[in-house]
Amino acid sequence: MSLSLEEYKTKLTGKILFAVSHEEVERFIDAAMKALVKNKINGHIIFRFVDKIISELDLFNSMKKDAQQWSNIRIARIILNRIKQQLGAAAN
Repeated sequence: MSLSLEEYKTKLTGKILFAVSHEEVERFIDAAMKALVKNKINGHIIFRFVDKIISELDLFNSMKKDAQQWSNIRIARIILNRIKQQLGAAAN
């Protein structure tokens, strides 16, 4: 993986914000998770990566985003929380 995880997180967050549909948000997140697994990133680190993206999305102010961006943030949080639950269950 040529990008650091912090850079990758920033890139994914940008893609989420500027996606044109919920399906595109889901594709971006799915591709990111597959890339992390493909690059043999430890499950615990992936869990933290997902958690950090959720935290970053929580910081956005709905008044400073357009309707599509805010919708993307909401759907991304739902998808990422599901992934986080799956990763947590797999760790136990």
